[in-house]
Amino acid sequence: MAFTTKQMSLIVATFGVLSFIFGVVAENKKPASGTPITGKGVVICKYPSDPTVVLGYLATVFLVASTVVGYLSLFYPYKGKSIPLAALFRSTSFLVFFNIALGTAGLAATFLLWPTITEQLHLIRNVHHNLKTNCPTAKTGLLGGGAFLALDASLFWLVSLMLADNAREDYFDEVESGGKGEQGHVVTDDFNAVGALKHSA
Repeated sequence: MAFTTKQMSLIVATFGVLSFIFGVVAENKKPASGTPITGKGVVICKYPSDPTVVLGYLATVFLVASTVVGYLSLFYPYKGKSIPLAALFRSTSFLVFFNIALGTAGLAATFLLWPTITEQLHLIRNVHHNLKTNCPTAKTGLLGGGAFLALDASLFWLVSLMLADNAREDYFDEVESGGKGEQGHVVTDDFNAVGALKHSA
């Protein structure tokens, strides 16, 4: 199945929006703290049932999907035509937004995974020997920040795709114009050669 730039853009944007939604919901559902239950020399933290961990991982999965599709969409041979990497990275604007998209995606993954894994560890390791523990949860605000960064990353991939499409059109225009110029040169030389033969005859 052949893809178009519009289809790739739609896929990247959809995955980016889903990552954003799951990240924001995970941030809103995260409890502020657990309930400490004192036992014999230990404190057992009881946390309310919430989908923060699941939503955090889902946000990360869709971020990775958006990043992978966004990356592949830049080098996909649309209409069966591929472009050399040197010609693609010759565009300064494309190079800048490509690096920004990669950096933003990596930062978003960090902001999403860090609190998600931390929250999961709090749920698993809920028995503490420190009797003064207040049953903490993952740092507030990281999941929400990661969600916005995931959305930003998808937008940067879309900008990079637009710039790559422009670079692709410029490259093929140069190739076609170069080929026409060479053909015209050959025809002119042949015409001059025929004229010279007639004149000598």
